[in-house]
Amino acid sequence: MKPKNVVMLMTAAFIWGTAFVAQSVGMDYLGPFTFNGVRNFVGAAALLPCIWLLDRLNRRDVKDKAVKEAKNPGEKRDLILGGVSCGTVLFVAGSFQQVGLQYTTVGKAGFITACYIVIVPVCGIFLHKKIGGKVWIAVGLSLIGLYLLCITEKLTIGKGDILVFLCALVFTMHILVIDYFSPKVDGVKMSCIQFFVCGLLSLAPMFALETPQIAAIIKSWGPILYAGVLSSGVAYTLQIVGQKNVNPAIASLILSLESCFSVLAGWIILGQRLSGREAMGCVLMFAAIILAQLPDRRNAE
Repeated sequence: MKPKNVVMLMTAAFIWGTAFVAQSVGMDYLGPFTFNGVRNFVGAAALLPCIWLLDRLNRRDVKDKAVKEAKNPGEKRDLILGGVSCGTVLFVAGSFQQVGLQYTTVGKAGFITACYIVIVPVCGIFLHKKIGGKVWIAVGLSLIGLYLLCITEKLTIGKGDILVFLCALVFTMHILVIDYFSPKVDGVKMSCIQFFVCGLLSLAPMFALETPQIAAIIKSWGPILYAGVLSSGVAYTLQIVGQKNVNPAIASLILSLESCFSVLAGWIILGQRLSGREAMGCVLMFAAIILAQLPDRRNAE
């Protein structure tokens, strides 16, 4: 695994972890579907100038372009199919999570959502993805770390917990879909399509279940821009690009650091108390990531 992939995935996890405040404040004025819909449209719009600039920088003469298209006749089809698939899965996962948060605590939701670190390698077995013993040990350490980090109350199961667990299952699909399409297409373009699709799918429940108002959207411009440009536009694009040719089990481990960064951000930025239990959880999670990155003995030889 290349260092640049690790940096991209860790940056995505860091942005998601620090975006919690923005999402919480935005929900003071907007319903979950309205907030998700607007932030995804903002994320897609933010990527359009990036795509235009990258196309300008990578422009070739007409002959070279024709040769490239001749060699990759299915790339456009894969790009559209990948973007629509990712956007649909992201919409379903985000909806389960947002609704589930109304019935459970943030700590439990964070722990249950991040359980995809176990679900991804299990699903990978059925998809013939090679999972070494070292990765399974890292998964176990990370799961223990997440428990120490997120669960501070009695572990009971309610309606919200079930919804968030469904979210974890769908986020597993999201990681695996990206794993399939990212080596085949332009990651930035697929990410842009993903956000447009997710935003469009949010429109129906937004108008059916909520009452979106322009004034409320304007009041939430700060959280929307942060969540739209950084959490959606930048972080999810980094996930798609950074996950290219990376074992999805290891990618899920790195992305699970979102919970760790969220607690650390609250401690450093907001002055929230970091307990010894939470500190140990952070240490275990970072240890798990380091363990997963260590080269195998046979590769070192």
